[in-house]
Amino acid sequence: MFKSCMLIALAAVAAPALAATYSQADSFSGQGFLSGFTHQAIPDPTHGRVNYVDQGTAVANNLTFASSDTFVIRADDTTVLSASGPGRNSVRLQSNKQYTTHVSVWNIRHMPQGCATWPAVWEVGADWPNQGEIDILEGVNDVAPNQATLHTNAGCTMPDGRSQTGNSVGNNCDVAATGNSGCGVQATSANSYGPGFNSAGGGFYAMERTNSFIKVWFWSRTAGNIPSDVLNGAASVNTDNWGTPFAFFPSTSCDIDSHFGPHNIIINLTLCGDWAGAVFGADGCPGDCVSYVNQNPSAFSNAYFDIAWLKVYQ
Repeated sequence: MFKSCMLIALAAVAAPALAATYSQADSFSGQGFLSGFTHQAIPDPTHGRVNYVDQGTAVANNLTFASSDTFVIRADDTTVLSASGPGRNSVRLQSNKQYTTHVSVWNIRHMPQGCATWPAVWEVGADWPNQGEIDILEGVNDVAPNQATLHTNAGCTMPDGRSQTGNSVGNNCDVAATGNSGCGVQATSANSYGPGFNSAGGGFYAMERTNSFIKVWFWSRTAGNIPSDVLNGAASVNTDNWGTPFAFFPSTSCDIDSHFGPHNIIINLTLCGDWAGAVFGADGCPGDCVSYVNQNPSAFSNAYFDIAWLKVYQ
């Protein structure tokens, strides 16, 4: 009896330490994105029909716009492109800071939509794929739902039947073995991506990374079960209160500590490229992807992110 009481007492003392509580380390909104992130004017690693521009060019051409509570990045929607010239001007941002164990919470009002679009919110290490990649929000050509995906080097796989609400579309995260598909999980809600996401007023994405697991959640703006700390961008969050994630990547057969290094946060919009271009016709889009991008600037009037804020907790 005494031993049982001692165990109960010890469990009671230890319980708070087990709660997944994190304190806000960084908060980005409006102009904060301009100081906390860098515009990467680099060739698109995914071979898209885009020309990533620097911050000065992006701001001057209204491809990046910041106010007190709004941050917009978008693709050019006015220029007809020469087939022999550079791609459509667009934006790729990288956080100045790197993170390991952390939680990121995104309040997004609108995401890029339209044929040829390939928007993504993700995190990646400097030595890809050896330091891993975590895709939080990603898709192409307006095809819902959202897919969260891990990309790694060899030796990282996911078990069947894990605790998540989404549907796995591959359990081997090794890019070399999967043609860079990685191990993805699709959300079950159509309003998690593209036009459905936008018509609902957007929503909230959250990702938790530890050495034991990586989890991704989504709540539509209209959902009745958005946790209060997520909704309000609170000073601290407790992920134990967030319910079952739509994507759960445990360390059962993937040593997260060795497959994922310090990560930068990336927000980008590419067009066509290795994924959107490859399935352009199959997704019901007209003609060929590159010609569509070159000749139809007005098709990209809704190809923009409107981000209310990003909070990072550690």
